[in-house]
Amino acid sequence: MDDQWLRAGALLSVVIVSVACGRDEPVAEPEIRPVRTEIVTLSGLERARTYSGTFRAGMESKLSFRVSGRVEQLPASVGQAVAPGSLLARLDSRDYDLQVQEARASLTRALASKRNADAERDRVRELYENDNASLSQWDQARAVAESASAQVESLQKRLELAQLQLDYTRLTAPVAGSIATVEVEINENVQTGQPIVTLSSSSLTEVAVDLPGRVITAIREGAQVVVECDALPGEHFDAFVTEVGVAASGATTFPVTVQLTTQDDRIRPGMAAEVTFRLASRGANSDRILVPAVAVGEDRDGRFVFLAEPTEQGRAVVRRRPVVIGDLTTDGEQDLIEVLEGLNQGEIIVTAGVRRLEDGRLVRLQRDAVESRR
Repeated sequence: MDDQWLRAGALLSVVIVSVACGRDEPVAEPEIRPVRTEIVTLSGLERARTYSGTFRAGMESKLSFRVSGRVEQLPASVGQAVAPGSLLARLDSRDYDLQVQEARASLTRALASKRNADAERDRVRELYENDNASLSQWDQARAVAESASAQVESLQKRLELAQLQLDYTRLTAPVAGSIATVEVEINENVQTGQPIVTLSSSSLTEVAVDLPGRVITAIREGAQVVVECDALPGEHFDAFVTEVGVAASGATTFPVTVQLTTQDDRIRPGMAAEVTFRLASRGANSDRILVPAVAVGEDRDGRFVFLAEPTEQGRAVVRRRPVVIGDLTTDGEQDLIEVLEGLNQGEIIVTAGVRRLEDGRLVRLQRDAVESRR
């Protein structure tokens, strides 16, 4: 009896499995993802563009000795405020002292010789005038006196030079300011013209910034800019453009200098800065294509957007389109990116969900057509 029940149960299991295996499973339809789109238009918005720079003193001078020697004193230290004439460094002056002493001694002997030569010339002239000396004697006495005078003049210049060289062993501040850098150490041997210290003047602070070639033509001297200091977060400083470079400082950048309108002693040369320029539209021909920043994707093949090609019943097929982008700006509500190449006016781009799309996919349109960004 038990064997019959076991055989019956096994047969029922086979029937159930067979029925289940033969049942048709429903095939899931591909999901049609809804996307937001926008019509590509031209725009003439003013652009706000920020670039990194470095604060520097309005006047910065690298000071050096005019003579060579060993650094004996170095009272200057980084950050020290100095007045005009303050001693910054001094060389060992013993050799130059000796040269001054030797030049002075030589001049003393030459002056004595000149006095004797002048006296002899005067004596011979008196004799010659009284016909008691010959013309050759008079000419010789006069020549000796002139030679002695020339020797004195030469030794006077030698003494002046030796004194100057002695004075040059002292390096002093030409103007008031602060020490930005100290380039040497005590007992170091330095050469003529070798930088010893860098002196920053107390004039208005500047910011040096490099701008790409595509925007340099929009920068004008006198243009107002806003500067931020990384060391002073949340604070903004008014400034204006003072210099616009005409030659590239790098492969594709040009140097620009801006100057703060007021001095802030908290800002030190070398601090990092952010400078915001307002790049205005330059007429009708400067209209650009601006799209929402979220519409631009990027992968290993570069930056791209998805175009929507409408089909029917509010649906479209998306096509990947490579683009070349320019500046990032804002219209006050969202970030916008300038598209330099790859888009044409009137085309429809996907503005949301770009990361989850692939080329050729069918989507459902939720269009937010923007007719103008002017």
